[in-house]
Amino acid sequence: HDQDHLARIGVGVSAASTPRILVVDDEAHLADGIRENLQAEGYDATVAHDGVEGLERAKSETFDLILLDVMMPKMDGLSVLRQLAREQMALSAVVLTTSPDETDLAAALQLGARGYLLKDMEPDELVASLHEVLTGSVAVAPGLTSVLAELVKQGHPSSKDEHQWFDSLTPRELEILEHLSEGQSNKVIAQRLAITDGTVKLHVKAVLRKLGVRSRVEAAVMAVENGFRRHERGTRKIAD
Repeated sequence: HDQDHLARIGVGVSAASTPRILVVDDEAHLADGIRENLQAEGYDATVAHDGVEGLERAKSETFDLILLDVMMPKMDGLSVLRQLAREQMALSAVVLTTSPDETDLAAALQLGARGYLLKDMEPDELVASLHEVLTGSVAVAPGLTSVLAELVKQGHPSSKDEHQWFDSLTPRELEILEHLSEGQSNKVIAQRLAITDGTVKLHVKAVLRKLGVRSRVEAAVMAVENGFRRHERGTRKIAD
């Protein structure tokens, strides 16, 4: 049953190479809960209860990903990120926090973080986001897409040629992209459009392929940068 569930959410399970994740958070009950959820999904998850312990574990053991709380005693998450960057540690880092703070988001990404997630995310969404990071994408919590887009725009002015990529999308794919630009999950999009999660997933894959990006976050950022909003296009019934 566990294998079937992992297949449904798109997590590959390999007995030979189970991804190792280090959860670093001083809130013991939360860290333990995340560890249990990850283990239930087939990951090898370990907990460290402050930044100093987390950094020591990351340096002495081999992990594929480190999930870092921002506010911790002894050493905060951003300080751990700085040290990992200095030592060029070969693991992906994701920040987990209660605050959608633009400054922290910018600092984390500049320090090489591959994700910025919020603690109030649903457990299955957190697991899915970490899987995206492990497969090479960037994961940002729903609701922070517009903040990320502004940060990207400040450093990289958008290209007029990007509008040509939108022209290749079908009407339904355009509608899916509009929902992605608002940071909505597949489950929410499916409910809003009265279609199945599987149908949404297929449309999202098509959108990413046509736009030439690797993650839904990148697609959403591109859409937001180009003023791609549902209220500008109006609402209309689009057949699947």
